Parts: sequence; C-alpha cells; structure tokens
Amino acid sequence: MKVPTVEHGRDQHGPSLLERWLSERWFLALWCVVAAFGSYAAMYGFRKPFTAGSYIDATTGVSIKAWLVTAQVLGYTLSKFIGIKVISEMNRERRILTLFILIGIAQLALVLFAIVPVPFKAFCLFLNGLPLGMVFGLVLGFLEGRRLTEFFVAGLCASFILADGLTKTVGGWLLESGVTESWMPSIAGLVFVGPLGFFAWMLQTIPSPTAEDIQARSERTPMTGRDRVAMFRRQGLGLLFVVLAYVLITILRSIRADFAPEIWSGMGLGQQPSLFTYSEIWVALGVIVANSLLVLVRDNRAALLTAMVLSIVSLGMAGASIVIFRNDGISAFPFMVVLGLGMYLPYVAVHTTIFERLIALTRERGNMGFLMYIADAVGYLGYAAVMLGHSFFPSKEHFLDFFIIASGWIVGSSLIALLIATIAFARLHPKLSDGAAALTAPAA
Repeated sequence: MKVPTVEHGRDQHGPSLLERWLSERWFLALWCVVAAFGSYAAMYGFRKPFTAGSYIDATTGVSIKAWLVTAQVLGYTLSKFIGIKVISEMNRERRILTLFILIGIAQLALVLFAIVPVPFKAFCLFLNGLPLGMVFGLVLGFLEGRRLTEFFVAGLCASFILADGLTKTVGGWLLESGVTESWMPSIAGLVFVGPLGFFAWMLQTIPSPTAEDIQARSERTPMTGRDRVAMFRRQGLGLLFVVLAYVLITILRSIRADFAPEIWSGMGLGQQPSLFTYSEIWVALGVIVANSLLVLVRDNRAALLTAMVLSIVSLGMAGASIVIFRNDGISAFPFMVVLGLGMYLPYVAVHTTIFERLIALTRERGNMGFLMYIADAVGYLGYAAVMLGHSFFPSKEHFLDFFIIASGWIVGSSLIALLIATIAFARLHPKLSDGAAALTAPAA
C-alpha cells in the first residue's frame, strides 16, 4: 500500500479545499477584500484609538493631544521614508512575519505610554508610529498586479476610511467604561490582536498572480535602487503633481481625522461619538463603489485617465460642499460626508488605480509599494510640518472656521495639481510586453 506524501500542507491527491475555492475568481475577490480590509483595519486599532481622548495635563490644565498626535505622525512619517526602500525590496515570504514584528513593537510602545510620566508619552507615540507606517505596503504587496487589483485595493482603502471612525469609537467606549486615557490605547490594541492574526492568515493564503494577471498588468518585482531612480526619472512630471495633490489631501484628511472631536463639537454634535463611524460608513461605501468599478475599464490608459478625471470631479464636489456649508445651505452631517467623499475619492484612486495602471501601462520594472511610499512619505512629512505648528491652531471654539478655510485652499490647490498631472499622463502610450497583443483585463 502506497503512503501519500505531504508537501507544504498538501498531499499527492491535489490541492486543498481552500486552494480549490481560491481558484474561483468570485471567491478569490471576496477573500482578498475581506483579508485586506480586516488586516489593515486591525492595524488601526493600534494607531488611532488614542485620538478619542482629550489628554489634559493635570499639572498645567493644558491639552497635550496635539503634541501626542504630532509625535505619532513624526514616527509614521519616518516609517514611510524607510518604507521606500524596505517595502519596494520586500519579497512575499517575509511579509507576514514582518507584519507581526511591527505590530508587536507598536503595542509595546502603547503599554509604555500608559506607565511613563507625561513628558515621555509623546516619545512613546513616536515609537508607536514608527513601525505602523510600513503595514500598508506589506498588505498591498499581496494585492497588486492583478486584473482585479482596483477591487481588492478599494477594500483595503475602505478600511482606513471606516476604521478611523470605528477605532475612535472603540476608544470612546473604553473611556466611557472607566478606562483611563493613559491605558485606553493599549487596551484597545489588545481588542484587535485576535482579528489581526486571523486576517493576516487570510493574506498569507492568497495565491500569486496568474499568467493572465501578469500579461494584463505586468509582473511586480522587488526593486533595486537603480530601478527606483529610473522609474521616477521616466514618469517624473505626472508623478510630481500627483504626489503634490496627494500631500495636500493627506494633510486635510489627517486634520479631519485627528481633530474630528473638535470639528464635530464646532458644529454642535460633539457629544455623539458614534458619528465618527456613521459618517465614514457613507464615505467608505461611495469610495469603494466608485474606485472598484474602474476594474471594468480594460484598457490601462483609459483606466488611468478615467481615474484622474474622477479625482478632479470629486474635488470639485468637495469645493462646492464647502461653499454651500459656509452659506448655511447644508447641515453638518451631510457636509462632512460630502467633503469626505470629495477628499477620499482622489486619495483612494492613487492607491487603487493611478499607480497600478501607470505601471501596467508603461511596463515599468517595480511595484506599487515604491510609488505609494514616496507619496505617503512626502504626504506625512507635510502633515508633520503642519502639526509642528499646531500652536498656531485656533482654540476649540474656533477650530471649525479654521478647518473650513484650510479645506478650501487645499481642495483648490489639489485640483490644479491633478489637472497638470492628467495632461502629462494623457501623453503616455501603452508599452506591450511578452508579445501581448493588447493590455486588456477581463471584466470582474
């Protein structure tokens, strides 16, 4: 009697049940979206809950929250710069282990935050942000270079829209339950340990891109320093203005997220923590639908330009909402939803489509992680600079006026930058690879 041999969890009789299911396109799409959404949302549980607190120094009576946010952003920003090299060179085999190491360091920093004196708490949040900035690239590496990448990454991006409000709501509930502001962040992190482990396992089981994926979207490979320089030189003009718009939107997105309690309070709705989640549910739904539908555009050039036009239109919508709100033509909740949609649509389009289709169109050697980490590094550097000048921010009573004015300037400037980038990308033409007759992808 012949004894079956086992290799990598499979026997000689063929693939496992899960592998057979993952060979079905609809199941793979669902699996990837859930895995990406869940794993990155769980990461937010180690990053954002602390912003639900006020952090009034008992000695001085002054809030140190802005300094805490600034410290975390500085760590997160440095992480993005490190990630330009680390993420672009990362291979598949090291991603999950690296993910767990990074999360462990972040949680340890939150525990230290709870026990050290006030002067050192900001440093703990710097240490917390330092590893977390590379989590996105680790997750993205499992999703890019596929015919359904837009759909997959839309699910990933929905996590940082919805999870921002969700984790702040968790933080608020913990505070209402009697947990102190110092211990709340680390306890919130413990809440998300189990989910993170499960969703990371789901990521690990995602199969590599197929031959059809590679033909449609190009092969994604680890990059050398020479590869990174060559890509940016060839596509520099369009990338420069996309990154500029991305920096401005990152600043606005971060202010809106980190100072949500102050903004909602300015509109008279500050006593309802659930609004953090409810408003972002609608934003996430709109962003997911709009960006994931771009997977239906088979031609890479057409998809790239469609994403650019969609981004420009959405910013125009955001600008209109600001004007209408200032003239009392719209109430607080729909204003925050419309502004969020107008702001997040281009922000997410960079993640889901613009960089993905740019690589697919030009057949550049490399990966999305490199481009995303350039954009994120500069974006968070801009926000860090803003936060370092937080002492110039107005008081809570006048923060809403400041937010509205800043939103108007940022939206207008981003709109101009994306118009220039669109003109630059419109001049690109498809580059075929491996004898492919056309760069097309089957509809979802």
